[in-house]
Amino acid sequence: MSESPKIVVVGGGAAGLELATHLGRCLGKHDKAQVTLIDATRTHVWKPLLHQVAAGTFDPAQHALGYLAHARWNHYRFRLGIMQDLDRVKREIVLAPLHNEQGEELIPSRTFSYDYLVFAVGSVSNDFGIPGVQEHCLMLDTKSQASHFQQQLLEALIKANTQKEALKDGQLDVAIVGAGATGVELAAQLHQVTRQIAQYGFETIQPDRHIHLHILDAGPRILPALPEKLSSQVQQELESLGIQVHVSQMVTKVTADAVHTDSGLVIPATIKVWAAGIKGPDFLAQLDLTVNHINQLKVHGDLTLEDDERIYAIGDCAACVMNEQGDLVPPRAQAAHQQASFVAKALVKRIKGQSFDKRYIYHDYGSLVTLGRYSTVGSLMGAITGSVRVSGWIARWVYLSLYKMHQLTLFGWWRTGLTTLARMLRRSIDPAIKLH
Repeated sequence: MSESPKIVVVGGGAAGLELATHLGRCLGKHDKAQVTLIDATRTHVWKPLLHQVAAGTFDPAQHALGYLAHARWNHYRFRLGIMQDLDRVKREIVLAPLHNEQGEELIPSRTFSYDYLVFAVGSVSNDFGIPGVQEHCLMLDTKSQASHFQQQLLEALIKANTQKEALKDGQLDVAIVGAGATGVELAAQLHQVTRQIAQYGFETIQPDRHIHLHILDAGPRILPALPEKLSSQVQQELESLGIQVHVSQMVTKVTADAVHTDSGLVIPATIKVWAAGIKGPDFLAQLDLTVNHINQLKVHGDLTLEDDERIYAIGDCAACVMNEQGDLVPPRAQAAHQQASFVAKALVKRIKGQSFDKRYIYHDYGSLVTLGRYSTVGSLMGAITGSVRVSGWIARWVYLSLYKMHQLTLFGWWRTGLTTLARMLRRSIDPAIKLH
């Protein structure tokens, strides 16, 4: 091993970015290791906020974190690129050439050597091979996809507001497949935004008449991660807003203008969103590594790969067993945060030549779902209190604190405070929704 060990983190989502930040501060700052973060984009947005980006209530241009600047502040290196191959014998990863929108090569293929490698590449939507999903549905896996959705929605509203002929059935309707947290929160945000739109010159559009929102799920109820009573409470809230909820409806195909289910239900919709499941990025299955049926990397209890003790996997891309029944750690932000902290401690110990034989234990602190300005509900878990149901302003405060914890990890108290203050001040001059 070289005098300065090389740690490469692939993926700048919540888990990867927090890990690189920890390692940069603990090791990179003191030249104990070279820490490199690799991601396909130049900026970071916390994934649980992508539904707000899609609805236009969160502007990524103002609030996204730039990797290059953050790397400079926190003593790690950032490299833009997409991982293409892995050589475990040479301990090297290969990045694919990077091209711009015109097809011009900006960065040639590169090779990075490592002493320790961490996969933190997150997850992508799983279409389960259903016909028409890839062609006709929008995904919310990345900032660019969420921004594309927001632009498509805004363009549809602009067109409908100025066209001379009457609006067609389903012209402004939105169908969201998947009634987990992403689908439910997106539906609530879209309801809020489309009811505000008339304030910004869209007088021709009558939301209650022209815009219909649908949520579909193959399961018997929405939000399966929440207790059944809370799930029922959220469904009642959605239906009181006029959002149509369709459970026990398995989608069989998606066409350009509708979603079709196994019961024969046909839901006309111009805009269709797929949020019905996740899998690891496809390239993971093409590497010489062991993955499960949804491309997640199989790991030991210490989050090292079953194939290689020098490689870790954290976040949504890791298949980490959490109990004797074989259940996997759920793909949640709290799990990503915990695993990043765990691996940071493990790598610091290994770099210092100290043993670290602990096993990662997932701590479930509950689930929260926000319905925009309408409501926030969820359950909190505690060692003493057990499961506690929360709603209203308490749940809203806890929900917001999750994002603040992520910011505190990345920025510390001082910068997080300044960022929060700046956002509060901008609310007085910015429109409530993004209109460009």
